[in-house]
Amino acid sequence: MPNPIAARISCGIASALLLAAPVYSGTIADAPSVAPSSMARVGTVDARFQSYNIEMVELTGGRFWKPYRSMNDVQGAPAPRPGSDAPPRMDSNLYEYRPPIDLTDTRLRKLAAALAPAYVRVSGTWANTTYFADSESPPSVPPAGFNGILTRQQWRSLVDFSHAVDARIVTSFSAGPGSRDAGGVWKPDQARRLLAYTRSVEGRIAAAEFTNEPDLAAVGGLPAGYDASAYGRDFGIFRRFMMQSSPELMILGPGTVGETTIASSLLAASTPDLDALSYHYYAELSARCGGKLTAETALSERWLSGTDRVLNFYRALRDEFEPGRPIWLTETADAACGGNPSAATFLDTFRYLDQLGRLAKAGVQVVMHNTLAGSDYGLLDEQTRQPRPNYWGAVLWRQLMGTTVLDAGSPVQSGLHVYAHCQREVAGGVTLLVINTSRNAPRSLTLPTASERYTLDAVSLADIDVRLNGRALKLSAHDELPSIAGVPTIAGTTTFAPATITFLAIPAAANDACR
Repeated sequence: MPNPIAARISCGIASALLLAAPVYSGTIADAPSVAPSSMARVGTVDARFQSYNIEMVELTGGRFWKPYRSMNDVQGAPAPRPGSDAPPRMDSNLYEYRPPIDLTDTRLRKLAAALAPAYVRVSGTWANTTYFADSESPPSVPPAGFNGILTRQQWRSLVDFSHAVDARIVTSFSAGPGSRDAGGVWKPDQARRLLAYTRSVEGRIAAAEFTNEPDLAAVGGLPAGYDASAYGRDFGIFRRFMMQSSPELMILGPGTVGETTIASSLLAASTPDLDALSYHYYAELSARCGGKLTAETALSERWLSGTDRVLNFYRALRDEFEPGRPIWLTETADAACGGNPSAATFLDTFRYLDQLGRLAKAGVQVVMHNTLAGSDYGLLDEQTRQPRPNYWGAVLWRQLMGTTVLDAGSPVQSGLHVYAHCQREVAGGVTLLVINTSRNAPRSLTLPTASERYTLDAVSLADIDVRLNGRALKLSAHDELPSIAGVPTIAGTTTFAPATITFLAIPAAANDACR
C-alpha cells in the first residue's frame, strides 16, 4: 500500500457514485473495421497472468482496513495507539480487526478455482513485521520487533488452498527490527524456517519479493532511516541465501509503488540479481484516506491511462538496470488504503478489465489484483464470499482470453478500447475485448466474421449486481457458477451500448498466430 497521509473520510462519496446508467440516442459514427484473421501476434503472457493477493494480515488475522459501512466513527479519530498492529504513522481508527481468513471455505475455494491457474500472493505491509511461529505452540504475543504472528496451521492452510485451487504461492519476508541482528543487518532465520516448513507440508513458493514496498520504509515497519544502501546490502544477503536454499524460486523486486527516485535507487541496488522486475500500482488513495474518485473520473481516459504511464516508468528502469527481464505487477486495485466504495461496484470493472488489456498488450507477464476477498477492493465480498462485478469480469477473461496477445488494429481512443487475444483453447480463434467507457454514446465496430457476444452491463454503474447479455449473474443454491454463454452475432456492424463491456469470441477467425 502506498503511504497515505491519515485523513478524514466523508461517507457521502459513496452516494456521489450512485449514478444511473445513461440512455443514449442519436446516430452512430462510421464504425471502424477490424480483421481478426490477420491480427498480428505482439507477445504472450504468463498462463497465470490474471492473479490475486491475499494479504498477510488476512491470513494471520489482525486490523485491516475498516469497511465503509463502519466508518462513521472515523471523524476525529485519535493518533495510533502504542502497541496497536496498525502500520506505523497510520491512524489506527482506519482499521478494524478481522479473524484469520478461512481458506477451507467451500465457496471461496470453488470461486478461486474458477480463476485457475493463478498465483496467490501473500504479502502486503503487515508481512514486513510478521513473525513465523515455527512450532505447534505459537506465542500469545509477537516477539520484540514484530507486530503479528503467522502460525504453522495458518501457513499450512494456505498451502492446502494453493493445491486445491491451482494457485502458486508468491510471498515476501519479514524485514523489520525483529529480523535483524544487533547491527541492524537482515538475518535469513525467519525466511529459512518458513521455506523449510513449506517443503515439509509439500508446499512450494514459486516467487518472492525480499520485502513489501521498501520505498515506504516507515509505513512498512522497516528500520528508521532505511535507504537504498541498506536495502542493497540486505537484498544481497537475501539473494545469496535463496540461491543456496531455494534456487528454483523466482526473485522479484523491488516491489515498489509509484514513480519515485527511491524506486529507481532500490532497483539499482538489487541488480543484476532479479528474475523479474515487480512493481505496485494504485491510481490514487481511497476515500478513507482522503481520495476523491468520481464516476466521471473513473471512466476518463486520463485516469485509465495512468496504468500506461507508471508501466512506462518501470519499463524504462527495467531497460536500464535489468534489460530483458519480465515485468510483474504484483499489487494493484482502484485505490490504495483498501479501495473505494465503488471498487465493489460495476464501475470498477471498467478499470479492472481495461488494465488487464493494456498491460497484456504492453508485455507485462502477471497482474495480481488486491485482493481476492479482503476489504472493499476484493473480487469477492469478504463476509458473504459472494462475487462482485470484478469477479465476473475475471471469469470471462479466464474463459475467453488466451495467453497469445494480438494487435487489435484499433488503437485505444476516447470511449472505445479494443484488445485482442487468441481465444483460449480454440485453435485459430480470436477474442476481442471491447470497452465502451462513454456514459452517453454508443460505439460500434465492423467485423467480417460472425461471433459469440458476451456483454456485461448493470442497471447503474453503482450496482453490485451485473448482467451478462441481459441476465443477472448469480451463483446457484449450491454455489455453482452460472452458464457463461454467448449470443450469436452476425458479421457486419456491431454496436456497443454506453457503459458496457463486451467480449466477442470469434472461433472461425482462422488466425494463423492462434494455431
